Amino acid sequence: MNIVNVDQFRKNIKHFVEQVISQHIPLKVKSHNGEDFVIISAEDWEREQETLYILQNNHLMQQIYDSIKTHTQGNGYLPTDEELDEITGI
Repeated sequence: MNIVNVDQFRKNIKHFVEQVISQHIPLKVKSHNGEDFVIISAEDWEREQETLYILQNNHLMQQIYDSIKTHTQGNGYLPTDEELDEITGI
């Protein structure tokens, strides 16, 4: 995570916002009073929210664990060629 002080951020807000969006790296802004804040793109924030939802959902985490286990054991579901074509859009 990049860090700048609030004065640098104010002077170059457009640059920093474009950088956060294009590089997908949050920016921590250090304020004078110690109440720092973080700038993150909406896309990255939504992705983080989805990840937190999954991590907090025991049922989904169990499904992921079971899927990894069957895949590792080699006895998971294998789609047909037609299903693969539909999935990949070919």
